[in-house]
Amino acid sequence: MSARIFQRPKNAMQSGSGRREWVLEYVPAEPRKADPLMGWAGSGDTQAQVQLTFPSLDAARAYAEKKGIAATFIPTPPKTLKLQAYADNFR
Repeated sequence: MSARIFQRPKNAMQSGSGRREWVLEYVPAEPRKADPLMGWAGSGDTQAQVQLTFPSLDAARAYAEKKGIAATFIPTPPKTLKLQAYADNFR
């Protein structure tokens, strides 16, 4: 059983730094397939529905080690600000 640990990015409607939790999400064990009757995508893997949140990266790593889960860490990309003046709209 393997999992990935990452930090969710803010959506476009959030402005402050706020609470940024770390998420441990299991990697799907089998691919999703279309249901022949309804056409909905699904699989028999129930672990794919589980997402655990932790207040820090260390807590998420400690949980994975305690439970014997091979977890990969996905680093948070650095923030890039596009500084632009109002006058640049008229160039």
